[in-house]
Amino acid sequence: MNCLNLSLNTRRALVRALSSGLLAATFGLTSGVALAAPEAPDVFIKRLTTELLDIVKADKTILSGDVTKIGVLVDQRVMPHVNFQRMTSSAVGPGWRQATPDQQKRLQEEFKALLVRTYAGAVSQINNQTIVVKPLRAAADDVEVIVRTEVHGKGDPLQLDYRVEKSADAPSGWRIYNLNVMGVWLVENYRSQFAQEINAKGVDGLIASLVERNKANARVVPK
Repeated sequence: MNCLNLSLNTRRALVRALSSGLLAATFGLTSGVALAAPEAPDVFIKRLTTELLDIVKADKTILSGDVTKIGVLVDQRVMPHVNFQRMTSSAVGPGWRQATPDQQKRLQEEFKALLVRTYAGAVSQINNQTIVVKPLRAAADDVEVIVRTEVHGKGDPLQLDYRVEKSADAPSGWRIYNLNVMGVWLVENYRSQFAQEINAKGVDGLIASLVERNKANARVVPK
């Protein structure tokens, strides 16, 4: 299943699930004050998603589909809680080691822009979803864990799981580095697409493809 080549309705449902979880997850809402002690990973995800939903539901301009404002919200509040270098390098796969430092920087910038735009479009579709965090299956000393959640709204619950890693410089003590949406891990899904681009056109070809995709996304006016 390629979650980026689904029907429009299914894709919108997928995007809505992403936004509810992050928006981020993905792949961060903070008061600007560091927490006294690291949170448990499931507590972190629950707080992150609940605070995001509360802000979105209280802002009429976001609910009306103001993509520019939504993009700022996602970029400033969510992305700081994502390990973007790990996410990008994992998505690019072996091609990451072939890339120069400048190419790696460009890849991170364009991949981030792609996800921010996806999340921004998703947030505009939030209405009355709630998040249910499932019991955590992890040892106290685990440095990487999976936090499993479900997005509840109209219809069947949507699966949304997070891979998180311990991070000493994160306010919560954790950063997100992958998402599983309805059985599809985001990084692995992109990896198969990016590998085809690199095999056909090299790292610069992948960068150019991402640039064009981001330009096309920017021209789309949400309904």
